[in-house]
Amino acid sequence: MNAYFSTWQKVLIAVVVLALLVVPWAPQVVYPVFVMKLLCMGLFACAYSLLLGFGGMMSFGHAAFFGTAAYATGVAAKLWGLPPELSLLAGTLAAALLGAVFGALAIHRQGIYLAMITLALAQMVYFIFLQLPFTGAEDGMQQIPRGTLFGLIDLRNDFAMYHLVLLLTLGGLWLIHRVVHSPFGHVVVAVREHEPRARSLGYPVERYKLMLFVLSAALSGLAGSMKALVFQLAALTDVHWHLSGDVVLMALLGGMHTVFGPAIGATLVTGLQYYLDAFGGWVTLVTGLIFMVCVLSFRSGIAGAVKALRTPPRTGP
Repeated sequence: MNAYFSTWQKVLIAVVVLALLVVPWAPQVVYPVFVMKLLCMGLFACAYSLLLGFGGMMSFGHAAFFGTAAYATGVAAKLWGLPPELSLLAGTLAAALLGAVFGALAIHRQGIYLAMITLALAQMVYFIFLQLPFTGAEDGMQQIPRGTLFGLIDLRNDFAMYHLVLLLTLGGLWLIHRVVHSPFGHVVVAVREHEPRARSLGYPVERYKLMLFVLSAALSGLAGSMKALVFQLAALTDVHWHLSGDVVLMALLGGMHTVFGPAIGATLVTGLQYYLDAFGGWVTLVTGLIFMVCVLSFRSGIAGAVKALRTPPRTGP
């Protein structure tokens, strides 16, 4: 950690973590269930940015992983009666397997072609869940039991559920950070910057792309699984292409070339949707205007702009 974070970044991370730990003790200020949703969406956005920002692969189908994990968690917890730890694992593995299928079909294309392939596959997944009898169609899979974690911690208590979501989210973000700064992450960035050169150096480019796709899908699935347990619901909105568009917006707003920047974008987008819900369709207009302002003002996203301000200008030789 010392090698990657400056002093002010360490202080900022410590303040954010401390504030998140305080949330359950101050429900009058911030609703803990809403913060749990922010944590899930923040992990989802950072997982997506792992693919787009560092891998250079634009996916318009990431909601398929998020929603598939939510439904798989619901099936495991409600229909199979598995405990929450196994239900979360089942959702994450289901998303990883789906990511392997999507990746195997999409990584051989680039740019808009890759994006359209992922969108088409995600729409297929959407209609599958629409037709399956156990998903509840438009009503969704409701009353998913939270259960008892390891037979000891009752997750029906929002206090316990909050700390589980916080712990898993921080663990997921730590994993993303480690991947980005690992030799694997450096190769992924090299492939993004100049794929023919990376291939000429002997790197198995397709294998690296597929591994990144599966990792991004698995972490997105973890976010979807947690959301299913928090709200005890898996719905078609979790697998709809609108959510895929939202996560792209989150990554771009926060800064897709930063590790934690997309979480800022997720907080902004989800917060706007929550607090402006009373305005109905106007939320989309307001979000679009903010997106335009941020794109025009902060080309590298909010976190990228802050990082640029903190970086001293280069002097001549």
